[in-house]
Amino acid sequence: MDEIIEYMLREDEGFGDITSNALIPENKVFYAKLISKDDGILAGIEIIKEMFLEYGIEIISSKDDGDAIKKGDILLEIEGNARRILLLERTALNLLMRMSGVATVTNRIVAKVNDANPKVRVAGTRKTAPALQKFDKLAIAIGGGDPHRNALDDMVLIKDNHIAVVGSVKDALLLAKENVSFSKKIEIEVESVEDALIACENGADIVMLDNMSPEEAQSTLNALKEKGLRENVLIEISGGITEDNILDYAPLDVDIISLGSITHQASSLNFSLDMD
Repeated sequence: MDEIIEYMLREDEGFGDITSNALIPENKVFYAKLISKDDGILAGIEIIKEMFLEYGIEIISSKDDGDAIKKGDILLEIEGNARRILLLERTALNLLMRMSGVATVTNRIVAKVNDANPKVRVAGTRKTAPALQKFDKLAIAIGGGDPHRNALDDMVLIKDNHIAVVGSVKDALLLAKENVSFSKKIEIEVESVEDALIACENGADIVMLDNMSPEEAQSTLNALKEKGLRENVLIEISGGITEDNILDYAPLDVDIISLGSITHQASSLNFSLDMD
């Protein structure tokens, strides 16, 4: 994450902030405050504070990650070199606004799902912004969701393209169990009742019901229960699920509902940094 932040700052700075350097004395010290223009959940403030501290900016006060915030709230107060504050301003705001937007929509969806079925865990996916995956995943966790996989090495997740190359659900699972450490869980995507049964019978730890309607998912769950296989695995449902339709899936007897819209459709909150 530090390397990504360094790149963000270099990208924004270019060969120097010619405006601030032309207008502001080199050693001018100023106070600034970061203000929210939206309601939501704050995420990323600890990262932003570290960014300012690295540049010698004093932190006077701040809210915490996970705090519920309202329009007009002061999120952070800082004091230090005015040129450095302005150098960091846009990068800090962009990252904080995005992370808070992801945390806010995650928190809202988690609350809805918990009201319908408190046993279900809401998770994100790898549909994150390029280079921002770790930040998006952290924002999901701050918002009360599960980040799912943080990277490809976290666990085995056999998707439709893997199965297409290998040939079958059963063969894919057998290869995974043969070639991957016992310490890694194995999850597999299925799109039919038949493949769900095969997955449960051949050692999958997690079975993802992919792109199924609520009715199709319920039929699959019924088939697993009839065969006595439901208790052996975690059931995740994913694919085409959004905040608008998630309550159609929440009452089902599943363990996880994952949705990419938490990250790839989240709107950033609106914050501003005011020099005072």
